[in-house]
Amino acid sequence: MSKNLHVAIVGATGAVGIEMMRTLEKRKFPLGKLTLLASARSAGKSLPFLGNEVKVQELTEHSFEGVDVALFSAGGPISKKFAPFATQAGAVVVDNSSAFRMDADVPLVVPEVNGADVKGNRGIIANPNCTTAITLMALWPLHQAFGVTRVFASSYQAVSGTGAQAIEELEKQTREWAKSQRKWDDVRLASEHVSVYPHQIAFNALPHVDSFLDSGYTKEEMKMENEGRKIMHHPNFRASVTCVRVPVFRAHSVAVSAEFERPVSVEAAREVLGNSPGLDLVDDPTLKKYPLALDVAGRDNCAVGRIRKDCAFDNGLAFWVAGDQLLKGAALNAVQIAELL
Repeated sequence: MSKNLHVAIVGATGAVGIEMMRTLEKRKFPLGKLTLLASARSAGKSLPFLGNEVKVQELTEHSFEGVDVALFSAGGPISKKFAPFATQAGAVVVDNSSAFRMDADVPLVVPEVNGADVKGNRGIIANPNCTTAITLMALWPLHQAFGVTRVFASSYQAVSGTGAQAIEELEKQTREWAKSQRKWDDVRLASEHVSVYPHQIAFNALPHVDSFLDSGYTKEEMKMENEGRKIMHHPNFRASVTCVRVPVFRAHSVAVSAEFERPVSVEAAREVLGNSPGLDLVDDPTLKKYPLALDVAGRDNCAVGRIRKDCAFDNGLAFWVAGDQLLKGAALNAVQIAELL
């Protein structure tokens, strides 16, 4: 590839697309040209980049001429339809959807974990699920040191993981309740205020992220095991996960209980995690210091804390990891992959 790359962003007007632009800008990516692509509805809009305005173009099968790297964040159906046109034009696609993640010929990459896998790409590289990526930022270095066998985890996922309409719905529901001047024990809103999620999200927690499978798990919950195996090259890795949507605007948090093959201590785990790239160790409960969604929102690094021996395992560790799912869970990870290219 040339030193100054022609980069296209598909889904440029969405939340992740905007973060991709900001991340390219912030990290001083070696950019020769930027092309912004979106639906016909968004075509013609202008978005700020490096002090200039870049006009959004309509995504078509002819949009990728001369493009070196195409960052896709417009959903699986769009990726399935248009990624082949991008690769035929000579671009490498970094796809943020689930469309290609489990394809045997498509590398699924978290650069801090398996960055070398990008060398095996055949034109498409997949970005993992956001909760998986954030969890692996802490789990991978522990696996390298102690050999993880299985995890039990619960995620606490922000509404921005669903998209702009979910952000708007949480805001509107919260304002509607505040406007009503009702007391704390009367927070249920009329059904007319609920549309994005099956239930009210304000003042609530929904143990339902993605669609349910026959097993009783959701697709989102199975991604940590399936994608974790592929990313870590660990086919025997097992994960039992409950994914919960919470009334947080930005940043996911995950409570993890992990079992290891080799002896693990809190002190040794802190040493490993404290020296891991892209990860901040925030672990002093006596001073009420632990990772918070508020603190990691808008930040590149994930954070890990609440590290303790898991009392349900003979050789286990419990910890809490948080990260911005729009960044490490999506835009930042994609740009890091492009940097590896």
